[in-house]
Amino acid sequence: MQRFIGLMSGTSMDGIDAALVRFDATGTAALEASVGIPMPQALRERLWQLAHADQVSFADLAWAEEAFCQCQAEAVQRLLEQQGLEPEDIAAIGSHGQTIEHAPYGHQPGSPPYTLQLDNPSRLAELTRCAVVADFRRRDLAAGGQAAPLAPIFHQQVFRQPERWRLVLNLGGIANLTLLPPTSDPRAPLGFDTGPANALLDAWHQRHRGTPFDANGDWAAGGQVDTALLERWLAEPYFHRPPPRSTGRELFSLDWAEAKLNGSESPQDVQATLAELTATSVALGIEMAREHFTAPASLDLVPCGGGSRNLDLLARLARQLPEATLLDSESLGWPADWLEAAAFAWLAHARLNLQPGNLPSVTGASAERVLGGLYAR
Repeated sequence: MQRFIGLMSGTSMDGIDAALVRFDATGTAALEASVGIPMPQALRERLWQLAHADQVSFADLAWAEEAFCQCQAEAVQRLLEQQGLEPEDIAAIGSHGQTIEHAPYGHQPGSPPYTLQLDNPSRLAELTRCAVVADFRRRDLAAGGQAAPLAPIFHQQVFRQPERWRLVLNLGGIANLTLLPPTSDPRAPLGFDTGPANALLDAWHQRHRGTPFDANGDWAAGGQVDTALLERWLAEPYFHRPPPRSTGRELFSLDWAEAKLNGSESPQDVQATLAELTATSVALGIEMAREHFTAPASLDLVPCGGGSRNLDLLARLARQLPEATLLDSESLGWPADWLEAAAFAWLAHARLNLQPGNLPSVTGASAERVLGGLYAR
């Protein structure tokens, strides 16, 4: 039996999620414990600036990297203390890092693709006295892939069923899906980013309501969808691009959203329309994935991520996908809030066992690759 810790800080930049995952001798994974700590406000503001700056200084990067590692180490320490464990009890930490910029198509036509996650695994290993696996994305990118999403290979391991079609929908800052054929079907899963989710919803709510997110989607639920605005947003070519595809704040920012406003919309109606945009773009993505496989509409839908607690968003998805059966991921052994962090514990386990960490059917890489660099304790 081995234990791994997965660390995840998503597009929302609101905190560090840490998941303790146990693996038995067969490699079967189970979640043992989890902890989340909020991102210090100064760090969150600095990360936000770095992610939106045209130019940055090395000093700013170094400050943010050190503060981020300290925050990660605190999450690990809390998890160890909570479970009465020592660093020696952990085979490795899987650290995703904080995405600063993700440009799988390059910064502009003709420029090379890149993805940048702020992280310092050497420092994290020193702070925690644990081995660290990090830099998961760039090997897939080097092999011709999009470097995202990476969680689908983990979804395949823990959610794929013998006869049922199942779709895992991660509603983080960006929404992404994993369509899992039954194990009786020899085809590999399909996965891709469908478009914005919490990134735009949270940013608009923060600007107009002064709090980080719209609890339960209550503010959006009280607004009216502006169908003309929705159509202008849905004209974005990304929504109609075939997979493999991935995206981030670089495209779906408030600047992108506001460029389509005519100035007469009420802020609450914009919030409602952003929620409808998420639900509609997810539905478009699901239809694209289903057509790829000729999959049935009556599949199991497993929401996860922060958006899975947004009751208004879930209701909009239910209206868009009336034949889908909504499943609570916690009933399947994996609570929605900790699924992404658990995925990076799984990827660290795969790295130590020299097993592939990517799915070429998802990222478009030329072949399977072992992902991540190992930094010994």
